[in-house]
Amino acid sequence: MFISSAYAQTAAAGGAESSLLSLLPLVLMFVVLYFIMIRPQMKKQKEHKAMIDALAKGDEVVIAGGVLGRVSKLGDSIVNVEVAGGVELQVQRASVLQVLPKGTYK
Repeated sequence: MFISSAYAQTAAAGGAESSLLSLLPLVLMFVVLYFIMIRPQMKKQKEHKAMIDALAKGDEVVIAGGVLGRVSKLGDSIVNVEVAGGVELQVQRASVLQVLPKGTYK
């Protein structure tokens, strides 16, 4: 009287296709994420590594923190940067952010 009869529904014929279609937006989002975020970041890291490997004595650089200076000594992982007359900072190679054009730093 108060309980109605429940009838089972038949299964859809395209069950495998619908599961593949439900994964399509997730795959599409990953592909877009790769081309918008991951690939440009990898390219930027590669350019930074090439810049650090090409450092030479006398290059004018910007190190982390915005300090300008001239490379006075190079080591495997340490760079000495002269920021003023007789004042040198020892920094890691990775902290060099940019190599400036010659004549920028005086």
